[in-house]
Amino acid sequence: MNYAEKWADSSWDFKLENTKTETHCYHNYPAMMIPQIAKRLINTYTSNDSKMLFDPYCGTGTSLVEANLKGINAVGTDLNPLARLISKTKTSKVELQILDLYLKEFNDFAFNINFGLNRFNIVLPNFANMDFWFKKDTIKKLAVIKQFIDNIADEKVKNFFWVAFSETVRESSLTKNNEFKLYRMSEKQRAKFNPDVYGIINSKLARNRKGLVQYLEKTKNIKSETIIYDFNTSEGVFDIEKKSIDIIITSPPYGDSRTTVAYGQFSRLANQWLGVDNASQIDNQLMGGRAKKIEKTGILIVDRTVNSIAEIDEKRGQEVYSFYYDYWKSITNVSSLIKKGKYACYVVGNRRVKGITLPTHEITKVLFEENGFKHKNTFVRNIPNKRMPSENSPTNIVGEKSKTITNEYIVVMQKI
Repeated sequence: MNYAEKWADSSWDFKLENTKTETHCYHNYPAMMIPQIAKRLINTYTSNDSKMLFDPYCGTGTSLVEANLKGINAVGTDLNPLARLISKTKTSKVELQILDLYLKEFNDFAFNINFGLNRFNIVLPNFANMDFWFKKDTIKKLAVIKQFIDNIADEKVKNFFWVAFSETVRESSLTKNNEFKLYRMSEKQRAKFNPDVYGIINSKLARNRKGLVQYLEKTKNIKSETIIYDFNTSEGVFDIEKKSIDIIITSPPYGDSRTTVAYGQFSRLANQWLGVDNASQIDNQLMGGRAKKIEKTGILIVDRTVNSIAEIDEKRGQEVYSFYYDYWKSITNVSSLIKKGKYACYVVGNRRVKGITLPTHEITKVLFEENGFKHKNTFVRNIPNKRMPSENSPTNIVGEKSKTITNEYIVVMQKI
């Protein structure tokens, strides 16, 4: 890539910006795109006649929320049930009067339970290793909250509670909360850990209500809708008309979840409490999650990148190939949805494998060019506020660490 084709631009860093306004405050999640990026891309690359945004790896819905705030309809898809729940809830206009009735009822309910004023049969969930990740008292309290939420009649309100419950599950578990992968606290830490389960969920509900009020205020005169799907864009795009999308804004995974950001592991405990089947298998379903035999793609930069890793470590080369193969198929499929002259904006990171930095930003550019796009810009930004660990363990070997991604590339492509 020539120097003229990419630009280091600190104005994309948004170092001092509040990234948790409106419903963006709802739930922590790995490697979230900050709303300022989505907002700026929407303002720069849409026009007055733009009607539809698509995010093929929507995560918790940052781009979808920003589209709705702009009065643009949005479509997102993600294979992680927790991500879909959060996206759906963040873009839902919950009726405040109804929500407040349930919040008051829950406060009274939690108070009475906490002080032993109400007693009833607690139905405990049953999933593998529950006692390994939660103390017995915590399990009982979470089960009590779950029973309350199960009985909420209003779907939007119920989802609002589920999102707060999900974070509560994570924060009251015996996991190391500064990790995305599931690591258990030390014995010494576990002995001292006594989470205030009711206090945690009440703080999440209060915080989220404030964000909801902001969102409702900004969208009260705006008619925009969001639809969330669960199809895999590497396998096809469904229920979306071809050449119907005005802009794609997305931040795809940096690599397969097992060796990069473990979305499935981060979400597993919440998904299990929410009753999701095969919650432990989500990482295997995401891009690059299923190993494939290395074959030539005919795309020079992909083949060279894969071979450079495979020469050092055949297995790691296979993992890199599996991810880029799925990524290639995904870009090919979503390219058919974009209108002529409209834009695809991909916020990508160049991860390191076996000491080699993979040129994902260049690969993204080339894959779109293969599908009838021309390159407009690549902006290079630092990551001062994206929730990423400073080091990770790409091999899952204890003590073996590697520096994680510290900057991103915002690749902007235009449909010819």
